[in-house]
Amino acid sequence: QEVKIFRALILGELERGQSQFQALCFVTRLHRNEIIPSESMAKLRQKNPRTVRQAEEVRGLEHLSMDVAVNFSKAAQLSSHIHNVCAEAREAIYAREEDVKFWLEKGLDGSMFEALPRGSELPELQRCRLCPERWRPCLCSYSLSIEWYPCMLKYCKSRDAGGKVSSYKCGIRSCQKGYTFDYYVPQKQLCLWDEET
Repeated sequence: QEVKIFRALILGELERGQSQFQALCFVTRLHRNEIIPSESMAKLRQKNPRTVRQAEEVRGLEHLSMDVAVNFSKAAQLSSHIHNVCAEAREAIYAREEDVKFWLEKGLDGSMFEALPRGSELPELQRCRLCPERWRPCLCSYSLSIEWYPCMLKYCKSRDAGGKVSSYKCGIRSCQKGYTFDYYVPQKQLCLWDEET
């Protein structure tokens, strides 16, 4: 279904009365050419798997407003992976309205999606970092960075005996990319890390 899933596990802060971890899942549309094909991934052989790698290309920060909640029990039709990847985040799976429209056009059941309150509709809805009360709803922000992922194939040129030039796949280009997700939470208590930013 052209789906990309981000899972974040945030450890609880004992001094704030949080003994458990918190899980979040962000589901967005995967665009063509955003990552290399899985067939190429299968052929990829990593010579030094323990090496800490540096990305060759830094792609810009993407800011996403996650304004739709996804129902975990119905999400398998969107992606079979959601059930495994987002099991701990049952109540915290988010998507974007524009991606949901795309998936609905593909014939998915709309009952798995529920629109969340937005800042533009509720002027009193503050960003969590500015919200003074822990039990008040607010707009949370979570940032993550993918330090290294295979984003493009590399092509090299070769010349045959007759001088004719041809290109062939000779490797993989790596990228780094950052994301910031904004989404509604029913209480600031669910977004305490936003105070530090």
